[in-house]
Amino acid sequence: MTGRRFTVQGTNNSFTCGNCGAEVQPLQNGSVRNHCPVCLHSKHVDVLPGDRACDCHGLMKPVGAEQSGKKGWILVHRCQKCGFTGRNKAALDDPEQPDSWDALIAVTSGGGGSR
Repeated sequence: MTGRRFTVQGTNNSFTCGNCGAEVQPLQNGSVRNHCPVCLHSKHVDVLPGDRACDCHGLMKPVGAEQSGKKGWILVHRCQKCGFTGRNKAALDDPEQPDSWDALIAVTSGGGGSR
C-alpha cells in the first residue's frame, strides 16, 4: 500500500453534534474535525479516513484516549450501531473551538466523555 489514505477535500464542514447538540465548526489548521469538541462523540461516516463513504451513520462514543509522541492525544471511538472502533487525533490546539480537556480527562479515566 502506498500513498496517504486520507482525503480532506470537501469534508471539513460544520455540523451539529448528534449526541449533545453543539454546533461544531471546521478545524482551522488544514485538517478535518470529525468529532464534537464538547462531548467528543463522532458519527460513523468513513470507510477510509475522510472519504465519507460509510452507510452506517451510527453514533460513535469516545471509549478511550491514547497519548502518541508524534500526534498528541488520540481519541478511541466505538460505533454504538455496528461496533466499529476507530481512532482520531484530538483537536486540543484549535484556536476557534478546541476539544474539551475535561471531556478528554473523563475519557482517559473511563468516564466515556461528557453527557
